[in-house]
Amino acid sequence: MEFTFCKWVFVFLLSASLIISIAYSVEGLSGNSKVRGVNLGGWLVVEGWIKPSLFDEIPNRDMLDGTEVQFRSVTSNKYMSAENGGGMKVTVDRDTPSSWETFRLWRVSSSEFQLRSFLGKFMTCDVGDGNVSATVNTPSSNETFYIERNERNRVHIKHKTTGTYLQASTFNQISADYQGIPGWDDNVATFEMTIVSNVIHGDYQLANGLGHYKAKKVLTRHRNSFITKEDFKFLSKHGINTVRIPVGWWIAYDPNPPAPFIGGYLEALDNAFLWAQDYDIKCIIDLHAAPGSQNGMEHSASRDGTTGWPMYISQTLYVIDFLASRYAMHPAMLGIELLNEPSAATVPLDTLVSYYKQGYETVRKHSSTAYVIVCQRIGNADPFELYEANIGPSKLVLDLHYYNLFDNYFVNKTPAENIQFIFKNRQPQLQAMNNTNGPLVFIGEWVNEWNATNSTQLDYQDFGRAQLQVYDAASFGWAYWTLRNAELHWDLEWNIRNNYLQLSYSQKTVLTKSVLWLGLACSFSLYNVL
Repeated sequence: MEFTFCKWVFVFLLSASLIISIAYSVEGLSGNSKVRGVNLGGWLVVEGWIKPSLFDEIPNRDMLDGTEVQFRSVTSNKYMSAENGGGMKVTVDRDTPSSWETFRLWRVSSSEFQLRSFLGKFMTCDVGDGNVSATVNTPSSNETFYIERNERNRVHIKHKTTGTYLQASTFNQISADYQGIPGWDDNVATFEMTIVSNVIHGDYQLANGLGHYKAKKVLTRHRNSFITKEDFKFLSKHGINTVRIPVGWWIAYDPNPPAPFIGGYLEALDNAFLWAQDYDIKCIIDLHAAPGSQNGMEHSASRDGTTGWPMYISQTLYVIDFLASRYAMHPAMLGIELLNEPSAATVPLDTLVSYYKQGYETVRKHSSTAYVIVCQRIGNADPFELYEANIGPSKLVLDLHYYNLFDNYFVNKTPAENIQFIFKNRQPQLQAMNNTNGPLVFIGEWVNEWNATNSTQLDYQDFGRAQLQVYDAASFGWAYWTLRNAELHWDLEWNIRNNYLQLSYSQKTVLTKSVLWLGLACSFSLYNVL
């Protein structure tokens, strides 16, 4: 009787565990498993915070594309201002700077720049009378200025076409008609420059800042060393079965993409697929940087923090078609992500859904088995908004990015409060999504980092364990951001080697161990009966 009861208990629990595993298994992965992945961030799409040393050789590297600057006349103590944020004349009449007094740099060379106003108009000069305005949509040489500066961050702004300097008049006007060479003291052609922000350090800033030949050398060295075949061996050893590989749109034009982008990325992506195949790892290609930038951030290769992607949907579909046609039938292919982190503030939902539907069909032209992954909008957007969009009938995946960061809500939260948020907020959301008939759910980015101060190694272990326990329930799986990073807690390899993140605590592993223990218990009971 004891044997029969224990046998049935064991069979029931084992069957239940197998049903759970199979119900949420991902086709193409070994062993009826789900994605246990890592992002290869910072490799084929540059993010300066991941590897800051890439930018070390750029002259004037605090004046990259997208840097925000303000200019104050040293004689009047007034700030230069594009009236109404652009579209009108430029004056020098403001006591306190704000958005109208802030200009974004477009870098032409280490000393030549174009100045873009708040509303996107470029500063220009009337060659005849020297009047200065911010009225041009597309800049050329007449909208280009030399910025000469000294060690005190005082600058002279010289118009490239006329060779004359901008000067502030006694009537709070500004004109480009100062002749000769101005001095650095109290001179009408001298301004104090304040760098308000210099936070966009992506592919555009790197390539344009270094110049083509230097950038090619730096990026070739980076691609060949940042991620190697040995990394795939390490990942396989530690149970990682998938890599999510961010790429930029210019990869479709390799080896000679439009300036300032550099070629060579396609060979690196080819290598990644070969290495993955050698170690039974699958690949997700993630279009991280789309033409025009889908969110204005460095990881989407924005030039100056603006979003222009909705104007480039046809070009984006060309990139998806290129990637699908090249890799759809590769044994290591798992899926293609159509777009990473579109901005809710600048990308309308109907525009995004239309693109996702077209992108889905584009992938399906080349493969009926590759998963098509769509990413939630970042910002003020509901992840459920894509569930009702009817994007595609099969093998559709929704990518959610879960960070206990980037939001004032998490500031000053304790370790316990961060962990509580995972269970009280993230877990119910995942359960609700798993219970719908919508897409599979993928936690495509998460990290074992937070804003909690004075955290111990045990705190990090607990936080990582909580995230793994909850994110393991996602029907498609998860991918850590990222494999390698100058910020150590973002670096998966460092976390594993230093025992800050314990992948063995995943839900699947715990379940497997429980089943094994039940089997041993049953065997012991059988032994006693016999």
